Amino acid sequence: MESIRIGNGYDVHALAEGLPLWLGGVRIESPLGCIAHSDGDVPIHALCDALLGALALGDIGKHFPDTSAEFKGIDSKVLLQKTMSLVSEAGYRVGNADITIALQRPKLAPYITAMRETLAAIMGADITGVSVKATTTEKLGFVGRCEGCEAYATVLLFRKNMP
Repeated sequence: MESIRIGNGYDVHALAEGLPLWLGGVRIESPLGCIAHSDGDVPIHALCDALLGALALGDIGKHFPDTSAEFKGIDSKVLLQKTMSLVSEAGYRVGNADITIALQRPKLAPYITAMRETLAAIMGADITGVSVKATTTEKLGFVGRCEGCEAYATVLLFRKNMP
């Protein structure tokens, strides 16, 4: 097995009024939240897909199906912990992760540091290796119309015995 692996992930959820909005493991103050089987944490779902993809282990739906009562309403941080167990069992560790969240509003700048800290702690990574960026879509498309949130994630994994 190779010493270095790269993976990318993508996730999207529709937004609706009256639901909690969880992004990067942090509760965001917003009148809109994600419609989902779990808590709908779009960046964590994209990150799980990137981690699983780097090791050719399938996707988040394979490991945590949205048809399973076990995962109904689950905190996505638990899904990330379970995914990291698979990464560790395969003999890898996170080198770095880069996540982009597309959401028209609210502005996410006040939450970025907390997201980075939360994700780094779960992945056993240094915060300097976890990047979270937020963007709008300049009011274009479903994100721009505040109908949904999307996230992209890229990860680099190293074999545990590598420096």
